[in-house]
Amino acid sequence: MILMYSSNLKRAATIGISLLLFTAAGFSAKRPNIVFVFSDDHATQAISAYGGILAEAARTPHLDKLAEEGMRFTRCLVTNSICGPSRATILTGKYSHLNGFSVNEGTEFDSAQQTFPKLLRKAGYQTAIIGKWHLGSDPTGFDHWEVLPGQGSYYNPDFKTSKGATHETGYVTEIVTEKAKDWLSNQRDEDKPFMLMVQHKAPHRQWAPAIKYLNAFDDADLPEPDTLFDDYEGRGSAARDQDMTIDKTMDMGNDLKVEQLDITQRLTTNVLDRMTPEQKRAWRKAYGAKNKAFLEAKLEGDDLLRWKYQRYLKDYLRCIKSVDDSVGELKAYLKENDLEENTVFVYSSDQGFYLGEHGWFDKRFMFDESYRTPLIASWPEVIKPGSVNSDLVSNLDFAETFLDIAGVDVPSEMQGASLVGIMKGKRPSDWRASHYYHYYEYPGWHMVQRHEGVYDGRYKLMNFYDVEEWELYDMQTDPKEMKNQYNNPEYAEVVATMHGVLDSSRKQYQLPEIEKQSLENVNMWYHSTEIMKRLSPKPSSE
Repeated sequence: MILMYSSNLKRAATIGISLLLFTAAGFSAKRPNIVFVFSDDHATQAISAYGGILAEAARTPHLDKLAEEGMRFTRCLVTNSICGPSRATILTGKYSHLNGFSVNEGTEFDSAQQTFPKLLRKAGYQTAIIGKWHLGSDPTGFDHWEVLPGQGSYYNPDFKTSKGATHETGYVTEIVTEKAKDWLSNQRDEDKPFMLMVQHKAPHRQWAPAIKYLNAFDDADLPEPDTLFDDYEGRGSAARDQDMTIDKTMDMGNDLKVEQLDITQRLTTNVLDRMTPEQKRAWRKAYGAKNKAFLEAKLEGDDLLRWKYQRYLKDYLRCIKSVDDSVGELKAYLKENDLEENTVFVYSSDQGFYLGEHGWFDKRFMFDESYRTPLIASWPEVIKPGSVNSDLVSNLDFAETFLDIAGVDVPSEMQGASLVGIMKGKRPSDWRASHYYHYYEYPGWHMVQRHEGVYDGRYKLMNFYDVEEWELYDMQTDPKEMKNQYNNPEYAEVVATMHGVLDSSRKQYQLPEIEKQSLENVNMWYHSTEIMKRLSPKPSSE
């Protein structure tokens, strides 16, 4: 009797403990996992799901499928169109002036401040980041991190980890993807929900493709944007005086992969010296004949610009093919390992990019191509497949969204708003009617003037405050932003209204008073670095 009672009691205790463990595990399992894939400088124009002139020539099948399974946001806007500041905003849910990271040059992210990975980790999530970081200080708030130092390298990259540096052989996009899958397979705690950030270097300048894609698009004649030969008439001095044109700013070696005696060192230092002999042979085989034909043609003027555009864009799109592959591989992994149904999968980029529009590459301006960034999200049983949303959303909202997905309270000091309601097809009644933007890095690479602005879904007001110039664009009648209407009497009422929106935004987001820069200091910086800019053996930290 006593033995039977003891045995039953033991069995009951075992069942009770098992139920307790099951309940705890069940609670964790119900909280969605989050996979956030993040690229660098990926324009919406280069994702075929977004349409545009490149949609047929440069398909992105895995990103397109993600859009078919989830929601594609057509107006996701950044707060500051440059790499590091965008990442800081995403981590903190705050504008640059509050998170302390407003420019790339000479800035280090304050890793002691509150971030959404820290809050998720505190709430029981396992957190990891793999790939590009570009914030100076080491990552915090992550159970696991492996990040590229600085901009990182396309070929045979180095990684920083909490245990020291490592060196890998291969192509960076593929390596980041494999590291992400390895973490999911071998280092993840299966009793916890997880948040994994997979952050690609591509397609950042200098657009060095994977060996397998070096000849992609060789037979294509990619369509040109109709503003490729923009003369900037009808705009202010900022558009005219920047230093980011395909025509004048791109160099033949580092950017366009043409080896000549006077520029070989730049190309060699950045790409070829990191390659294995096999990689180098494949590279020179792919570019050699094409470069020989170009040099023999001795192109000039518009013909030379057109050639540069084709070379630039093909290399850019070749890099994106690897990023698209990564999305496909990660989605396939989740499905094969029964993780897909309980995982929110988000794809975005730190900002958009110019693919020849206005004759430009790079970003920084509040003009549409760099102000708008891709955002595609899938969430089984929550997001209606094939949804398209045109609300004014922002990278300012990402931290709040991830916290809301996890059921974690959003701190009041965060300045964005959760996108969960929108993802469920129920936009909050008080959703923002306008969006505030501020770019700070001047003087600096590409010499884009500092400016702030607001956009209400139709009208865009910009304030280039150091040169005391205002610009207003009507995105309904002038979607390519070719005509500044600020001084047009027909838009006087619109100008007054948008000034009110700007004043309200500055107050809402706690902007300090703007202090104009000394023109003398700007000129000193520019002239002291002009030679360095053109001859630097390393790509800029843009």
